[in-house]
Amino acid sequence: MVEQQRRQLQFSGSGGEYFRIWIVNVCLSIVTLGIYSAWAKVRRNQYFYRHTTLAGAGFDYHGEPKAILKGRIIAFLMFAAYSLVGRFDPLAGFVILALIMLLMPWLLVRSLRFRLHNTSYRGLRFAFHGHSSQAYINFLLWPLLSALTLGLLVPLAQQRIARYTRDNSAYGSAFFKFSAGVWAYYNIYLMTVLLGILIFVALMAVTVLLGSSGLIPVEADQLRAMSLLIAAVGTYLALFLIAYPYVAARLQNLLWNSTSLGAHGFSSYVKGREMVGIMLGNVLLIVLTLGLYKPFADIRLARYRIQHIELLANGSIDEFVAGLQSQASAAGDEMADMFDFDIAL
Repeated sequence: MVEQQRRQLQFSGSGGEYFRIWIVNVCLSIVTLGIYSAWAKVRRNQYFYRHTTLAGAGFDYHGEPKAILKGRIIAFLMFAAYSLVGRFDPLAGFVILALIMLLMPWLLVRSLRFRLHNTSYRGLRFAFHGHSSQAYINFLLWPLLSALTLGLLVPLAQQRIARYTRDNSAYGSAFFKFSAGVWAYYNIYLMTVLLGILIFVALMAVTVLLGSSGLIPVEADQLRAMSLLIAAVGTYLALFLIAYPYVAARLQNLLWNSTSLGAHGFSSYVKGREMVGIMLGNVLLIVLTLGLYKPFADIRLARYRIQHIELLANGSIDEFVAGLQSQASAAGDEMADMFDFDIAL
């Protein structure tokens, strides 16, 4: 039996180093009215990818700024047309919005192909092989059904999207596999809803108690309205500041613990309370520094999330990668149907 080896991902980026890249990116993007943002994205991705290593080897990003700029121009023109036409003719605006929604799954597939094709590890590139027909079901149908059911199908939609993107992603000729079921997603969101209800009830009770004791000098009718407002706003802030990091941590663990690549698995062990501390600290420091802490916050969060992921290698990584490289060399680069643009920010 082959002994399983645990190989932790490492991240060597530093806040001071990335700050210099970030400040140049921001300034040039402003001066060029956003045109430089495509080049900024390439510089940012290359920095994070090249400072992420696995088993002593680093990742790399090969995206072309002009291709990214092309995708952003496409996205800008679509939403500009919707905004301008919708202002004068709501019906025509609705038609344009419907056309954008119909195009979006097709565009997302091309964007995924671009991003994965331009990501490499040990000189071997990743790839996305998903078909547009499946994309319309996962990127359009399920989100629409989630909206129509007032969010009840959001966990189901998220699971379907994760399964579609992971099952159709590959490293060389080896495909990823995603095994998490729908109820694993519902468990995460049910806990979040329960937390929200408890916070809402607690804030209502405290407000009513303070009003009844005379500490809040208001009439009974005003007290009920005030307690509802305080409970609603307080619950929203609590969910944003506490529940969001908790959900992000749980989702990362679920995604990676349910993902495999050939005979190899992955493990993620991010802790919700630590994510809460990091994200709250980042938000506070970004506000206090008027945004200048943003690059340091990005590095801090990336280091924590990356270094809590492990590859569970069942066999030699070197032999696995070497085998895929030889297959890729023999098969050639089959990217004839790839559209070279990325619509993501």
